[in-house]
Amino acid sequence: MRLVVLVTTCLAVVANADALLDTAKATFKPLPKQYDSKDNAITPEKVELGRLLYFEKRLSKNHDVACASCHDLAKFGVDGEQFSTGHKKQKGGRNAPTVYNAGNHIAQFWDGRAATLEDQAKGPVLNPVEMAVADAATVEKVLKSIPGYAPLFAKAFGGEKDSAVTFDNMAKAIGAFERTLVTPGKFDKYLGGDEKALSDAEKKGLQTFISTGCLSCHMGEAVGGSQYQKLGLVTPVPGLKDNGRFDVTKKDADKFVFRVPSLRNVAKTAPYMHDGSVKTLPEAVTFMAKHQLGKELKKEEVDSIVTFLNALTGELPKGIDAPKALASGKDTPKPDPS
Repeated sequence: MRLVVLVTTCLAVVANADALLDTAKATFKPLPKQYDSKDNAITPEKVELGRLLYFEKRLSKNHDVACASCHDLAKFGVDGEQFSTGHKKQKGGRNAPTVYNAGNHIAQFWDGRAATLEDQAKGPVLNPVEMAVADAATVEKVLKSIPGYAPLFAKAFGGEKDSAVTFDNMAKAIGAFERTLVTPGKFDKYLGGDEKALSDAEKKGLQTFISTGCLSCHMGEAVGGSQYQKLGLVTPVPGLKDNGRFDVTKKDADKFVFRVPSLRNVAKTAPYMHDGSVKTLPEAVTFMAKHQLGKELKKEEVDSIVTFLNALTGELPKGIDAPKALASGKDTPKPDPS
């Protein structure tokens, strides 16, 4: 009901530029500098360690996959593939979402099976299709075998020798790093009151975005990511096989339900949808309007919305380049392709 009231209100007030900005301020929010966590305080030491671990391929069984392999920070946090390649060149079944601006999402993964970024960081390492490490104890053994890690873990988490080198602390460090991956841009300047930050065409696109009803799901700081929604809410999607959140909750109401993706940097993160089946942004806008809103948009409406979505491309942060890997120790396991 709240969303219906919000959309109805928005439709009534977008008649002029001031009203459009007021509506945008009420619906969206500028990105923060970082996404803080009461359970994982962000410190420079954790971020430094997390950056190393994010690019650490020895966290995979065959030393050929890291977080950065599927979530390339130079490519706006994705790899541009329909399905990412993991251990033994296996392909996953869902498209890799961007890690940028993910710190305040309702949950992580398309089905929301991880509550936080820290929880999410544990999953791919142990997934046999992705990084394929046997268990948490093996992860800890690998990290302890690399001499340079123990001092960094101790610096970030306290403790002596290698006692701080734990699977949980690995995830906390990666989570702390990812919480700094924020991409502010001109849309944030616009929300801050600078009406000239967006062009007339981009503002028209924002108005079309609002009047079409897109903000019923795409709102807040990340322009999405804050709720779950059924795919095919109004018009069913033919041939849909992925059960989405149902596989987590086993509730019939969650069948074909997915976490709504953020639209920040969406022009840079093709292909789209949970299965990467939609290749271009105009196709994605047309698809979502039809299946989520029951609307057949005209080409000029699609083009207008796409113009606005391009304005959501932000600036990549500093410190996202791959650091020099720490030297292996004499006991560091060798790559295992099996």
